[in-house]
Amino acid sequence: MADVISPRTRALSVAYSITVRILAPAGGQAVSQLTRTVEAAGGAVTALDVSDSGQAQVQIDVTIGASSTEHSAEVVEALGQIEGVTVSRVSDRTFLMHLGGKLETAPRHQIRTRDDLSMIYTPGVARVCLAIAENPEDARRLTIKRNSVAVITDGTAVLGLGDIGPKAAMPVMEGKAVLFKRFADIDAWPLCLDTTDPDEIVSVVKAVAPGFAGINLEDISAPRCFEIEARLREALDIPVFHDDQHGTAIVVLAALYNALRVVQKELGDVRIVMSGAGAAGTAILKVLLAAGARHVVVADINGVVHRDRDGLNENLRWIAEHTNAEGFTGTLKQALAGADVFVGVSAPGVIDADDVATMADRSVVFALANPTPEIDPAEASVHAEVVATGRSDFPNQINNVLAFPGVFRGLLDARSHNISMSLLIAAARALAGVVADDQLNASYIMPSVFHPDVHDHVAAAVREAAGGAAELPEVSGDAVL
Repeated sequence: MADVISPRTRALSVAYSITVRILAPAGGQAVSQLTRTVEAAGGAVTALDVSDSGQAQVQIDVTIGASSTEHSAEVVEALGQIEGVTVSRVSDRTFLMHLGGKLETAPRHQIRTRDDLSMIYTPGVARVCLAIAENPEDARRLTIKRNSVAVITDGTAVLGLGDIGPKAAMPVMEGKAVLFKRFADIDAWPLCLDTTDPDEIVSVVKAVAPGFAGINLEDISAPRCFEIEARLREALDIPVFHDDQHGTAIVVLAALYNALRVVQKELGDVRIVMSGAGAAGTAILKVLLAAGARHVVVADINGVVHRDRDGLNENLRWIAEHTNAEGFTGTLKQALAGADVFVGVSAPGVIDADDVATMADRSVVFALANPTPEIDPAEASVHAEVVATGRSDFPNQINNVLAFPGVFRGLLDARSHNISMSLLIAAARALAGVVADDQLNASYIMPSVFHPDVHDHVAAAVREAAGGAAELPEVSGDAVL
């Protein structure tokens, strides 16, 4: 039986780190007392600096890793109870990083002289405007359009936070834009829309599209996201990518390719059970089917999806028609019996170790609900050979940032007008291929986002696929990505 890891210890994260300014008596055991107290409260001291000192008192800045906001407060309270110690200030490091936002604009050319001003702005700029008016395609060559992506949200399905609105969604969209720049040198602009009406969202995106070479839809709730994406794909001559769907699908397929290499099984032979039939689940399913999966059962909050189930909406009806050929009508837990692969994009705690024990030998579990997965990874690993989550504090993180920067770099370089299913599969194969045979094991099926080859390999595969996208025959699900 595997050792049980306490939830607090396992969940320590830099995302909840704080810096506490302490005033303590000079000399004595102040430093060792601080460290022991933090550790006794379940935290971890990651840095300790004496920032000021006097004859009788020292000022110490202690940086501490915690597991939650509540846990941070408990640690601070414990520090305040040390005799002679005063807590002067507490800074949340994550909030400090967001002060003033995370983005800024910067000119590519400096204006140092009147000549510079005359070329960058009037009168010289008029010549460039007229050239674009005569040949609109020149906008890709002569403006920021060539390297710009709009990150669009209405704030209705943000991370694991749900419908928090466009203002509260802004930090996530800013973060997305920072990742675009860091990993693919793409200028991305967060546009948080104060409307949830699909007609208005489509209208606004169409209106701003001339300034962008690609559209990244983000955190828009299902089923509206399907309609919005489909209508924008039809209306625009630039690629429209819904990262919650297509980014997730790419990284899941890549991870599954490598997980099946570890357990020595083939995609077309394994039995896959999925939990979750929303935007991400549907996109994953369509990519898996297009890539060659043949035995898939999908469950949502109301149980397994099958053709005879009452109340199926359009999306669930599509799932019922393309999966579960045996007509299984039981629960998610019952469906897991004998399955080779579990893919969860649903809710915390929907399965347990006993359920995983009923799966086939050398099983694979992807528990991707964030921040709390469908099953504790430590429990799943007792019976499953390969376990992956969406979290950074466990092995095998399945994270969209492995895909979308390289995908858009390839799309923009190829001046692509659309996105095909074949392109998504090519990106997944390229991502999986970053992990070499001599590196692959049950705890390393996905490369780090900081791996130097990840985004270049994905971009190259997408450029090649996009170059022939117009001639590619449609594959299963290609018409409704």
